[in-house]
Amino acid sequence: MNFRQLEVLRTLLVTGSTTATARAMGLSQSGVSRLLQQLESDLSLQLFARDKGRLIPTPEAEKLAYDADLVLASIDRFSNLAQDLRSGAVGPESVRIALPHSLADHLTPALLADFDKAFPRVRIETFFDTSMRITRLVEQRTVDFGFLRYEGQQSAGVELDKIASGRKVCVIPKWHALADLATITPKDLRGVPLILIGRNRPNRMKLDEVFRRAGVPQNVKIETHSNNSAFAFAAHGLGVAIISSFFANLSKDPEVVVRPFDPPLTQEFGLAKAAGVPLSIAADALIKRLKQMLISMEHDTV
Repeated sequence: MNFRQLEVLRTLLVTGSTTATARAMGLSQSGVSRLLQQLESDLSLQLFARDKGRLIPTPEAEKLAYDADLVLASIDRFSNLAQDLRSGAVGPESVRIALPHSLADHLTPALLADFDKAFPRVRIETFFDTSMRITRLVEQRTVDFGFLRYEGQQSAGVELDKIASGRKVCVIPKWHALADLATITPKDLRGVPLILIGRNRPNRMKLDEVFRRAGVPQNVKIETHSNNSAFAFAAHGLGVAIISSFFANLSKDPEVVVRPFDPPLTQEFGLAKAAGVPLSIAADALIKRLKQMLISMEHDTV
């Protein structure tokens, strides 16, 4: 297996055809087909189904594509470093960070704008993903650091500095009858369409257990994996979202009210880096700025 095969996999998933992939990669169509066949043979997996000349990706292909992107990103980083070493050029330093999707619009732009004033030549690469994926990116040293939700245990390969917390809250359309309540309990949510986050994750399992103990079956209308989307769905009247106050406080919308969920369920959040690995000067400066912003934000919403 080689990186050209991984490039073919990634490009095929984007373009959907060998013709377009060949054009994008500067190869012949037969060359693309040969690389794909070699990859399937090396992996002993069928990655695409053939149907009347069309290539339809299998679920295995889509799952492998994520790691293929990580491998290719690492190769690009290695090649760029080698080029700088050969030429003797002192290129701009790079800092890579991984953050939850919910911070993409609300906090990250301001963070990077502030950082750029002090480090204008530093190149930033951002990854937005789930806490589980962010932990993996930190472990593999694909990123310098990440911000993630603490799920109750942490890999030995990751150092986590807990810096923020939140409790479960309900995001409720302002016209909803529950908007008049000061606190929301499972019994208040009997029969109410719910918008919930992260099925089978530890914090979601704790929430499910609270409903079970209360004897209230959940009426799950929407399952999502983004706090931003859960908030937006509630604002559009699709149901009541139960998310962390940490993320609920990032969004403001006149169409909703936010009420504490009782019994209290808390979550902790932290900044993670690879255990025992020192950060560069630029990465350390960026992580300190992010920490200050998160702490300040938490204090402003208390």
